Amino acid sequence: MTTGPNTTSGTDRFRSRLLPNTAPWRSSRDFRLTWTSGTVTLLGSIFTMTAIPLQIADLTGSPLAVGAVGAVELAPTILFGLYGGVLADRADRRTVALVTEIALAALSALLLANALLGTPAVWPLYVAAGVAAALQGIQQPSVEAMVPRLVPQDQLVAAGALLSLRWSIGGVVAPAGAGLLIATAGVPAAYLVDLGTFLLSIALLAQVRPVPSARDAEAPQLTEFLDGVRYAARRPDLTGTYLADLAATVFALPTALFPFLAADLDAGWALGLLYSASAVGSLIAAATGGWAERVHRHGRLVLLSAALVGTATAAAAFAPGLWAVLLCLTVAGGAHWIGDTFRSAIWNQSIPDELRGRAAGLEMLIGSAGPALGDLRAGGLAARQGIRAALRTGGLLCLGSSAALSAAIPALWRYDQRAHRAEPAGVEPTPCRTTRTDPTA
Repeated sequence: MTTGPNTTSGTDRFRSRLLPNTAPWRSSRDFRLTWTSGTVTLLGSIFTMTAIPLQIADLTGSPLAVGAVGAVELAPTILFGLYGGVLADRADRRTVALVTEIALAALSALLLANALLGTPAVWPLYVAAGVAAALQGIQQPSVEAMVPRLVPQDQLVAAGALLSLRWSIGGVVAPAGAGLLIATAGVPAAYLVDLGTFLLSIALLAQVRPVPSARDAEAPQLTEFLDGVRYAARRPDLTGTYLADLAATVFALPTALFPFLAADLDAGWALGLLYSASAVGSLIAAATGGWAERVHRHGRLVLLSAALVGTATAAAAFAPGLWAVLLCLTVAGGAHWIGDTFRSAIWNQSIPDELRGRAAGLEMLIGSAGPALGDLRAGGLAARQGIRAALRTGGLLCLGSSAALSAAIPALWRYDQRAHRAEPAGVEPTPCRTTRTDPTA
């Protein structure tokens, strides 16, 4: 049957409203290369992130030894993330990303060599985890600060959605693939895959044009990070995005509870499903996120998404069975994607280029501290009051925090991307203006 013109245009409209906008891929070769490089690296890194704890558990038999990996990673992530933010505003961002990628590849080669020994040593695993955290702390601010230089201003929301999509894909696909590969071919195979992905990523990044800093190429000083903090403090709407992120991760990211929640549900076999449910929700939201580009009130979506995360997490505490819990966690994952997408849009659209690296460093600091504090909060409360109480309390605190932020920081609720553009660092930020005649949320 021949499809008429009206049907075709209707189908096109449906696709444009639902499916992600791939314009940044089509219009920017450098964004396409950077996105693909990051996706390849992410997939390979998850193989190593899965292999290191399993190898430590196999070599030591100690849960405490496995848990110590997180402690080893936290301090380098924070310290070098701060320095990486300053460096991103001083150096060529593409060069920083490329050099750290090469160093990470060398680290994977060392892990592979250690795993192939007759009796692998344990200490290189901790050293590798700490050094990798430091290198990623240096790299991530430069990678994030590159994006607004690679795509047009009106494609930043679409670019953010595509970046979130790759994290969602990695979170769903890579852990399962890593577990299967390690079970069938052993830990060295996981490190070999990671090394191969790094080599491919390096080849892709090498083709990206330089992204030099807008500032004089002087030696970066860690104290310059305070300039980014002071800039954020002058902007309540920007500060509000960080606080909303903290509310969602500290109160409503209950991954530390999943092993105990699986036992509570009498479904130990479903632990992997609990871990992947949030990623599935993010993937669904990303794959149907074409609507995001038509939303102008980005601050409103940041706050509403945090409220939805809290509501879904609290609902999981009352869910009667495994599948209901998984549904709640999937909804929370989708809400996390919405919040991440619009927070990224606010940062990319309104932060001056000369401060974007330090702003990304601050974001990384909060992004690292939030989940760590969330695990501590959830575990401590669960030990005193039980798993369901920890879920319920965290979700309600997240919901309440979102409502409090909406009332306390009206500039974030009113934030409209049409009235906000990045200003030079020394200029006061343009005030948000609301357009009462526009019904778009």
